[in-house]
Order: sequence, then C-alpha cells, then structure tokens
Amino acid sequence: MDQKIGVYICSGCGIGDSIDVESLSSVAKDEFKIAKLETHAALCSDDGVGLIRKDLAAGDVNCVAIAACSGRVKTDVFNFDPMTVITERINIREHVAWCQPVGEEDTRMMAEDYIRMGITRIEKTHLPNPYSESIDKSILVVGGGSSGLQAALDAADAGYSVTLVEKEDQLGGYMAKWKSTVPTSPPYQQLDEITIQQTIDKVVNHEKITVLTGTTITKVAGAPGMFDVTFSKGDPKRVGSIVLAAGWKPYDPEKLQHLSYGTYPDVITNVQFEEMAKAGKITCPSDGSEPSVVAFIQCAGSRDADHLPYCSAICCRVSLKQAVYVKEQNEENKVFIFYKDIRTPEQSEEFYKKVQKDGTVFVKTDTSKVTIGEGSERKLCIEAMDQLLGEPVMVEADLVVLATGMQPATLDDPILNLEYRQGPAVPELKYGFPDSHYVCFPYETRRTGIYAAGCVRQPMGASRASQDGTGAALKAIQCVELTSQGKAVHPRSGDLSYPELFLQRCTQCKRCTEECPFGMYNEDVKGTPLPHPTRCRRCSICMGSCPERIISFANYSVDMIGSMIKSINVPDEYDEKPRIVALICENDAFPAVDMAGLHRLSYAPWVRFIPVRCLGSLNLIWIADSLSKGIDGILLLGCRYGDDYQCHFMQGSELANTRLSKVAETLDRLMLESDRVRLEQLAITDFGRIPKIIDEFTERLAELGPNPYKGF
Repeated sequence: MDQKIGVYICSGCGIGDSIDVESLSSVAKDEFKIAKLETHAALCSDDGVGLIRKDLAAGDVNCVAIAACSGRVKTDVFNFDPMTVITERINIREHVAWCQPVGEEDTRMMAEDYIRMGITRIEKTHLPNPYSESIDKSILVVGGGSSGLQAALDAADAGYSVTLVEKEDQLGGYMAKWKSTVPTSPPYQQLDEITIQQTIDKVVNHEKITVLTGTTITKVAGAPGMFDVTFSKGDPKRVGSIVLAAGWKPYDPEKLQHLSYGTYPDVITNVQFEEMAKAGKITCPSDGSEPSVVAFIQCAGSRDADHLPYCSAICCRVSLKQAVYVKEQNEENKVFIFYKDIRTPEQSEEFYKKVQKDGTVFVKTDTSKVTIGEGSERKLCIEAMDQLLGEPVMVEADLVVLATGMQPATLDDPILNLEYRQGPAVPELKYGFPDSHYVCFPYETRRTGIYAAGCVRQPMGASRASQDGTGAALKAIQCVELTSQGKAVHPRSGDLSYPELFLQRCTQCKRCTEECPFGMYNEDVKGTPLPHPTRCRRCSICMGSCPERIISFANYSVDMIGSMIKSINVPDEYDEKPRIVALICENDAFPAVDMAGLHRLSYAPWVRFIPVRCLGSLNLIWIADSLSKGIDGILLLGCRYGDDYQCHFMQGSELANTRLSKVAETLDRLMLESDRVRLEQLAITDFGRIPKIIDEFTERLAELGPNPYKGF
C-alpha cells in the first residue's frame, strides 16, 4: 500500500495548555513525509472525527496518526476499517500532558518523541491479510455431566451443531448418582431434588446434538476451526472448537492412612456415602447394620501440604447435606462433623445454621486420628484436639465418612490426546487443573479453541458447574466466529494479523516451537516450524524467541520497535538529559501508566514508553538498538510471573526475565553496566509505583553516568 499519512493533533483535555502543539506539527511536517496535518480542539467530537473521515473518504489519507488521549479510550469514536486504514493512537495526554509540568522544555521534547515514534510505527505497519481457510463451526463437548450437558444444550440452542462425548454408558456424571443437592432457593434450608434427568432428556432429543456414550477420544489434531477428532468408536469428525467438561475424580483415600481408610470397612468416603444414600438406606459396610452415630471428617487430604493443598469448595456443604440424610433416616441418630473451617458461602450459611439447629455437633480440629476403640470389636474412635475448647476429645462412631477433595479428571489422563508438538494433554497448573489466565479468561486453556468448564477447571458445585458450561459454550462460539473472520481470540480479540515466517533463514533452533505457550507450532523431522495460524493468540513470544528474527506480523515486528527506538531524539551528553526507553506490556503496564496519568502522578521526563504485545515478545536486538542509539537505560515493565503469574500470555514475563539474564552477561563483557537494563513486575493496580520505579532508575543511571555510546 502506498501510504498517505494523516497526522491529527488534539489540543483538548489540557493538551494544548501543557504542550506547544505547533512544535508537534513541525516535527510531523519537517521530519516525515505526510499527506495531511490538522490540529483540533476536540478530535473526539463529531466535528473532529468528521474531519478525519472526510480525509479518508476523499482518499487524501489511508493512514491515521491521532495524537491525543490513550488508545485504550474512545475506541468506539476512533474506529476505522482495519482492512483499509492503518490507525495509530499517540498518547500525549495521559503519558505527557497529565504527568509532566506545563510548558516545560522536557515536556515538549517528550511529546515530540511520541509523535516521532507514532509515525514511525505507521511507516513500519502493513495492512493485514487475514488468514482464511474453510472453517467448521460445529462444537465438540467432552463430558456428559452438569457442565457438559449445559454447554451442549446452550450451544445447540444458539444454532450450532454439537457432538457430545461421554466415556460412560450413561449421561449425567456424578449428579446422576446423587440422592439430592444442597439448597439453591429460599429459604435455603431444604434439600433440592436432582433434576439432571430433565437436562439429559433435552440434550438427547435436541436435533442439533449428537450424543456418543461409551466413547473416548483417541486423537485431536489440527487447530481452531479445523480440529480433526478421532473417537474410540464411530467415524471421525471435524469440529471448530472444544468444550472440555470431563469433570472430576475424588482424591485417593488410600493415601490417608492416619484416617484408616482401607483398614476398617466402616471408614468410607463421601462419594461412597452418597451412593449408599441414593440406593435407599445408610448402613455400615461391615455388617449391614444401621449406624446410630456417624462422624464426618472434613478436609480429608485437602488443605494439606502432603496431599491436596487447596480447598475443594463444596465438601463442607456436601457433609451438611449428608448429615441431613442421617437425621432423616432416624432423627435419634447422632452426627458429628470434625472440621478445620466450615466454608458455606453466600446463602449456604442459612443451611449451615439449619443443620446446627437440628442437632449436628461440630468439632473444630486440624487433624484427626481414626482407630478401633478399646474393648470394642467395631466401634470407631475419632481422636482430635478441639481448638475451641482447647482440650482433646474422643468420639466413638459406627460409621466415619471422609470428605475427600476434588481432583480434575484430566490428572494423569490427557483425555483429548492432542497431536501437539508440546504433548497430548492440555497444559496444567501445579495442582493439575488446566492452565489459563485465571482472572481474566477463566474458561480458556493454553490450547486455543479448547475451553475448560466445570470441575475439570476448578472445584465447584453442580449449580455453578452448569453456569460454567454456559460460559464455556459462549467462548467456544466466539472462537469459531472470530476464527471464521481471520481474527484472533482473547486477549488480542479481533487482531487480523498472524505470524509470517521467512523460513529460508530458519536454522531449526526450535526456540519458537518450545517457547510458544499455546502450541501454535508443530515441526517437521528437521525441526522446521509448522505453524497453525488459528492456534495463535498473537502474543509474539515466538518473534522475541527467534535469534534470526525471521518472524513478524503485519502490524508488529522486530524492525518496527527497533525503528521506533531509533526515532527518539537523544540529546548530547553535555545537555544532561538522559533518555530511558520503557518497553511495557500492553495488558497490565500500559493501562497502569495510563492510570498514573489519570491520577496526575508526575515522574522524570526522560522516559519514553513503547507498548509491546507481551514482554515475552522482547527481542534482544531492541536492547542493542537502544544502547547503540545512546539511550542511557532500558526499563522493562511486565506482568508478575511465577506460580501466581498475571501474564495474559502465561509465560511472557518469565521468558523476558530469562532473556534479560543473558543480556546482563553480554553487557558486562562489553564493559557496559548491566544495571542499565532493568525488569520490573507490575500489576495493573500498581500505577502508584510507577513514579518511584522511574525516579529510582533515573537516580541509578545518574550514578552510572551517560551511555558511552551517546553521540556515536
């Protein structure tokens, strides 16, 4: 495309009061080849936007540089066709006018550099050529429990063809084996009937749903919009997206030796107890007699560093429900619940109070020991320290029920058997649940187009699992629709670019195939990457990983960021105006810097922020470009990494930190101080830290002195 760049500078919102708009106009006109330049008192007004649209309609411009507010606001106003117009938002409001002194020379120089970088970004941008293939919009749901049934039903009701796969011969999952559920309606004191059969009937009779029971998946190949699925029986299918609703399995009680499971037959799990109640009568497995004293032991293996470190969310309510079963069978029966903490969120607290009132005895204790009482052939003895009374207690019971926790069904079982270079399973967190950005994208997995729902995603009750199925179904629908348009899914939803590889220079180093968090690349026998574009989340981590710099995007490249850095005006060392390039994550750090501006927080004027898709897209050549330009320091602002990461692309900040360690070694060998490059972890709520980070870094650079390459 023959670029015709139009530069539009807004003087509203205090910009014109703080910055010499004429100087910005001069930079655009004198240093760049532009087709149009306009200033306006309120570019976001109908008159201001009309000015831009008029120039676009007349063909005077096809690239628009808007120097005004943050690109994170007014997105509906400055909305031009991305297939025909290249748009760049240059933030001179939050990043300059609202955080720097009015009318100062350094304030003007900062704004001028943002104009330079913004226009340079446009010059290095190409119109996207969306990836287009024949896209299948059908949806595969794996698992026929509460979440899977609801996902299948909702997707089908929305008009999409659905295949539901269940490994058991019957649908319903664990819910079909339960007697009743905890209260879900006012006054939240009476148990609810199991209604899952109604959902099963709707699913089985739905014209858009194909149900495969007694079936497992032997292989899933391909990518979103073109997953090829092979089953243990029946014909293979092509589907567009997948809802993984495989459910849960109880923690292995055999590992709980201190609670004597497997030693005494009358020590059973909550799952076994529920199935017994469903069958009609609660009895002692040892002899079939009816128990008069039943003890429930909570957190049996849960919230325990030696077993399951997490809470399984629903166990307390299940034990309360099962305590009601015991009383319903015989109101004279005695019930004890040994607990660490009773967790009954929201309206379930009413149910907890009801069970207390009806005579169940609660004993707060951290650990319990189950043995056979002295002089008794069958009585079970629970020994514990009552933390409220501060003294030991001992209870003899006929039946002991262990509230074992939930584990994802995918633990030790890939289920989907993915044909991915990085393995057959959906990548997991440390507890076996599918890895995702937990807060922002709760249904996503690290396999694009595959969405986890229900207890395979995290422990939850049946009601919430059904809601989870709805959420995952909506994400699966969103995926096939965006993919059919050549667009990315979350978090860069709508991005029309995809990685373009110049394979003639590929050295088969396998860095891209190993580091991509989403398994976008497979590889051939030589190690040459084989991209699957619809798997791509457009994080550009592969671009940062490639030592040969052969990976780029139409609207994001190594050359683009390097050229932006080189466009910065670096004063002579004698001017005592150091320069800092801050490469900042667009997901957390960029909005945090915006918020610092909104709060009118001031910081040193030497910094120039350049948003990047992910800090994991950092290519080490940018460090070299900065230092050779005479930049005094490079600041990297990325998301928190580690076990509690906040990176939208899972591993981006961690990979950047790994690369940075290699940079430090190189700089030290070149006699350049490694302190000139610093990485900081920044959450979106950490905007208050930004002035301190910048000012402390500036002070350190002052101690180091000017970059020795300045002026070369």
